[in-house]
Amino acid sequence: MKNNIIKLSFLFLSFGFFACNDEINELQPFIEGNPETFFNSVATFQNGVDGIYRQFWLYYADSGSGLQGIPDILSDNVILVQTGRTSNEDYFDYRYVPNTGGAIPLYWSEAYEAVNAANLVIGQIDNLADGPEKNNILGQALAARALAHFDLARLFAKIPTQSADANSSPGIIYVKVEDGDTGDPGAEPAREPVASNYSEIIDDLERASLLIGDANGQGRLDRNSVFGILSRVYLYNGEYAKAVAAANQVTTPLATPAELDGLYTDSNEAGIVVKWAVNTTSESNFANVGVLYSQSNSSSTISEYAIDLEFFTNVDANDLRRNVMQFIGTNQGNDYNAVKKFLGETGQVNGRVDIKVMRAAEVLLNKAEAQYELGLETAALASLDELRDQRYTSYTGGESGQALEDAIQFNRRVELSFEGHRFFDIKRRGEAINRSVFGDIIDGSGTPAEVLTLSAGDFRFQLPIPIDEINANSNMEQNEGY
Repeated sequence: MKNNIIKLSFLFLSFGFFACNDEINELQPFIEGNPETFFNSVATFQNGVDGIYRQFWLYYADSGSGLQGIPDILSDNVILVQTGRTSNEDYFDYRYVPNTGGAIPLYWSEAYEAVNAANLVIGQIDNLADGPEKNNILGQALAARALAHFDLARLFAKIPTQSADANSSPGIIYVKVEDGDTGDPGAEPAREPVASNYSEIIDDLERASLLIGDANGQGRLDRNSVFGILSRVYLYNGEYAKAVAAANQVTTPLATPAELDGLYTDSNEAGIVVKWAVNTTSESNFANVGVLYSQSNSSSTISEYAIDLEFFTNVDANDLRRNVMQFIGTNQGNDYNAVKKFLGETGQVNGRVDIKVMRAAEVLLNKAEAQYELGLETAALASLDELRDQRYTSYTGGESGQALEDAIQFNRRVELSFEGHRFFDIKRRGEAINRSVFGDIIDGSGTPAEVLTLSAGDFRFQLPIPIDEINANSNMEQNEGY
């Protein structure tokens, strides 16, 4: 292929950067090599898998366009602060087009690099002798390949539960070495239907669940990770009974009230199911994800995006998450509802923390929503209350019907705020984005959002395929509306 979907040579740069035991430790990189000879031991294969994780870092944790933050900027959770740098304003105002820089080309290129890195490992896996170590390597690579494709699919294509036509609409290209997809560097494949994408994502994850180890160290996927991701993918795919079953396989306990604040300063790992250990590693020059929301020093906070006042006001005073979400940031004489989750380690304001890709709280909320969709309201309420018992000093509860569904969704919005979920949750439910009329300053004054509503079904719920990809592949179909 002329573009970077199937091209392999540049991926050797991904390998050898990091490996991790309990923590990720620096290794010496190598610039080029033949995978048939390089992958000759468990250690070299794990080195290759760690190169896949490295690619996830590059698009989840990018300080300007990371997937940890842009989905909140695209939603109703935050508002652009006028005294900031107005970074990502094209995304906040839904003005993105195929040649917009930042998130669009970053997600496409780095996610497919992760796919290609996974395929290099999978393609050489028989260099290892059969046994648990081989199974664990293959399980990690399959799960990582599935996650990268899932990220691409939910960004650039419709989500199966989004609309009646979603499954038959254009998805992405699913690249599998087993199918011969990596054999022709000049190939120009066409997009596959969304239903096919989700079938292959789930197949990779289900295979991985039978192979992967129980504990692979910080920043790596393991059995809990795979079942947690499956609970999310099944939910997106409308397979609610399977979402519940997958969630039940995850054994990671919820973060307790005492642990919650430290979770976001990296002083503990309470409730973490999947994380990218960008702060754990010794690499000191990696992008600091919190910079996407604000840059802080000892005397001021230059917020890029503040918490929407209506959203924050609706968070109950008895909800322990209020103090985890927000702090008062001051700049140029104005106070803002600044985002606290990514300030940094305790006492730091550099925005450098690990990426919380999935937490036990999300898995439980996936389960609660799926139970509700199955008509199991008593079970759904019990799952919601399991979370609320750890998040509120007191609450009324006892909801049923629409009130229960609303409670599940609002607690999901609060629990996962600023962690890269809100846009996808609105999108997959086929709903509209309705922003408040409040401005950016802490009391609601200041400048409101330029665009207050993105109607359900608007073409901008699917990001455009990058222009370089369109130009390189004559069979690549652009998304409707661009």
